[in-house]
Amino acid sequence: MVLNGPPAVGKSTLAGRYADEHPPALALDIDKVRALIGGWRENPSAAGLAARELAIAAARAHLEAGLDVVIPQLLGRWEFLDRLAALAQETGASFHEIVLWDSKDEILRRFAERTPAPEHPDTTPAEIAALYDRLASRLETRSRADVVPVSAGRVDDAYRAFLSRLD
Repeated sequence: MVLNGPPAVGKSTLAGRYADEHPPALALDIDKVRALIGGWRENPSAAGLAARELAIAAARAHLEAGLDVVIPQLLGRWEFLDRLAALAQETGASFHEIVLWDSKDEILRRFAERTPAPEHPDTTPAEIAALYDRLASRLETRSRADVVPVSAGRVDDAYRAFLSRLD
């Protein structure tokens, strides 16, 4: 399953909780995989593509073993989402594309309050706003995405709503 959404919406939090509560589920954070690639800061685009290939391989191994995989990642390129859906089908796993969503103002507030992620140390609020707008416009054409509204400080509610989409 994929947990998509803008930065600071809670993707990694919910993915980690799911993995903790459904062992040995894999919370596969592609940004963390990318940060393991030497020289990734000098060529983040190439490292990002390599990280996605590594993620596909890791997800395949886990899914073929009959285990759950959740990928918390802002994904605006539908091609990668389609590859993940095809992988699920190839391995006999179910595929869920869930988008965590809150208002742009709330996302910007959360982003400003959180500690900068080591994988994205120099991201600006203007870049976050642009990512939000791009994802919002693309979601209008993504019928398979299941949008889950979230609210700051209501992690348990967001987690229950996320789980309900998996039934």
